[in-house]
Amino acid sequence: MPSVAQQMSYGEWKEKAKTEINLLPEYGNVRKDKGYQEYDQKFIDDELRELGTGRKASDEMVKLGFQYLYRGELEVSMKRFNQAWLLDPKNENAYWGFAAVYFTFQDYEEALKQLDKGLVLNPNSSNILTDKATIYTGYFVNKHDVSYLNKSISLFIQSYKIDPLNQNTLFKLSVAYFYKQDCINALKYYNECMKLGGKSISPGYGEALKKQCNK
Repeated sequence: MPSVAQQMSYGEWKEKAKTEINLLPEYGNVRKDKGYQEYDQKFIDDELRELGTGRKASDEMVKLGFQYLYRGELEVSMKRFNQAWLLDPKNENAYWGFAAVYFTFQDYEEALKQLDKGLVLNPNSSNILTDKATIYTGYFVNKHDVSYLNKSISLFIQSYKIDPLNQNTLFKLSVAYFYKQDCINALKYYNECMKLGGKSISPGYGEALKKQCNK
């Protein structure tokens, strides 16, 4: 999950979302008026004309949504994820995007709900499984309940089996084993990540890992 600086508080966001349905996942499942429906249809037609299929157009909106998210423009980001959903309601990555927005606001329960919706559509999404595992790792850190850590490791491993080249998964799986004080596996996945470039690894983690595991 991304770590970005949002431009408004979560309270302000929720207040604004009461009157702006495009700040809610799936537009809040609100029935739109005729003008809104016509606008949506024109948008869909334009995107299909340019990109050919709803899935391609939807994936492009997801990509844009994450670009805005990383810039801290959460309103625009959520609007792009909603457009992704509008173009293809079966695109699991739209829910991945919804979850990322809520994760940024630290509403982890809502983020999990969105991730689970995405997993219903595609149980084999490495990205979604890894983000879900990331939340459970955070729960362990905050609540010191090892059951959360075990759950996170199980999800990370599931994600790893689907995509063993996902550096985000490799790094975070190493961290989870580090918390579990399992140096063999922590080093294993750290080294696999490093072989792929190590771009997901947080500064200082390698030194901390080697210090802990070379005792």
